[in-house]
Amino acid sequence: MLSSILKEHQSKQVHRKEEQEVRRKEALSAANDLTQALVDHLNVGVAQAYLNQKKLDAEAKQLHTNAITFSKQTQQWLSLVDNFNSALKEIGDVENWAKVIEEDMRLISAALETAYEGSINENTSAAAAKEDN
Repeated sequence: MLSSILKEHQSKQVHRKEEQEVRRKEALSAANDLTQALVDHLNVGVAQAYLNQKKLDAEAKQLHTNAITFSKQTQQWLSLVDNFNSALKEIGDVENWAKVIEEDMRLISAALETAYEGSINENTSAAAAKEDN
């Protein structure tokens, strides 16, 4: 009887050890699966953040390129406006010069007319004096 109890006890212990080993393997497998799931979940977030960063870098580069282009165009516009302003000043200077020349020509014309009238009057006076003599 004692030996049968001992055998039964040993049998139960072996059975419990086998069950413990099975449960240990299941727990280890579940822990590995959980760890892998967590890593995968984190990797998805990291991958998304990496893709977003790449997109941001590309957009920042494009923005920088556009800013440089805009700056060059602005400089061209400023140069064009400056040239236009200079041309307008030159036109104003030419107009002023033309007015001064026109006024000088009027003065010369008036002086010539006065001189001509004076010479006609002298010729008329001289001719009248000759006739009187």
